[in-house]
Amino acid sequence: MLAVDVVLGVLGVGAVWLATGVRVVQQFERGVVFRFGRVRSGIKQPGLTLLLPVADRLRKVNVQIITMPVPAQEGITRDNVTVRVDAVVYFRVEDPVLATVQVQNYTFAMSQVAQTSLRSIIGKSELDDLLTNREPLNQGLELMLDSPAVGWGIHIDRVEIKDVALPESMKRSMSRQAEAERERRARIITADGEFQASRKLSEAATIMSDTPAALQLRLLQTVVEVAAEKNSTLVLPFPVELLRFLDGMTPKPESNGGAPSAGAAAAVAAKPEEVPSVPPVPSVPELEAQADAELEAGGLLFSEPEEEPGEGPEGSEGQPEERPEP
Repeated sequence: MLAVDVVLGVLGVGAVWLATGVRVVQQFERGVVFRFGRVRSGIKQPGLTLLLPVADRLRKVNVQIITMPVPAQEGITRDNVTVRVDAVVYFRVEDPVLATVQVQNYTFAMSQVAQTSLRSIIGKSELDDLLTNREPLNQGLELMLDSPAVGWGIHIDRVEIKDVALPESMKRSMSRQAEAERERRARIITADGEFQASRKLSEAATIMSDTPAALQLRLLQTVVEVAAEKNSTLVLPFPVELLRFLDGMTPKPESNGGAPSAGAAAAVAAKPEEVPSVPPVPSVPELEAQADAELEAGGLLFSEPEEEPGEGPEGSEGQPEERPEP
């Protein structure tokens, strides 16, 4: 009976030893074994792992890719613009022993290194590079993070700048710049189109001047295109040559407020026979003399005799002078 009890006790102790010494390592983990405080060279792979119950301690390390956001960092770019930049870092543990022994908390350490490296990248870069040329900046930031991470057994998978926050004044300036650039492009495109159209029209005018029938055919084609719309009014172009002919035949109005010019006055003076003569208006004495002459010619008016000197109005006998009766 005593031997059976001893065997049962040994089996029980062995079962307890096995129960306390067996560990399970997951597929995404690796095990680092410390025996009496010293790390073992071998790394426990996924599956069942047997440890010494008292001597060994197992430390599990996650080897999955860790996504760590970098808090937004405010800095001044090389062209003196204040910006806030945040990023994200993707890394994983490549050597579990170094990640466990060389650094106390590799996740916190990587976060601090990423923040300082991001500030350094902001100070070395310009605003245009942060906005449009981020790939070289991502590569430079990855190199800056990879330098200390290699000694910690960490592999940097990739680093990306997420967002760049600009001041409101800078946003307004950039919007005005973009609007001016778009307007400049639009004006250049419009001017180029006008230049090409004028060149084509010049070539077409040269061809039509050589063949006048082409202009008439073009006119008829335009009439057909306008008539296809079923309009009640049809507009036909008027030849410019006819307008010029009519303008040349129209007499020009005299200037200077209707007064004849010097050339017109000279022309009138050169041809006096063309101007009708106007008889002069007689004066009042001339009219009276003409009337007296007409009366005298008709016998209605007699001239008074001349008086002799020394005689009065009466005769020598004091008798009045007899006048013949008419």
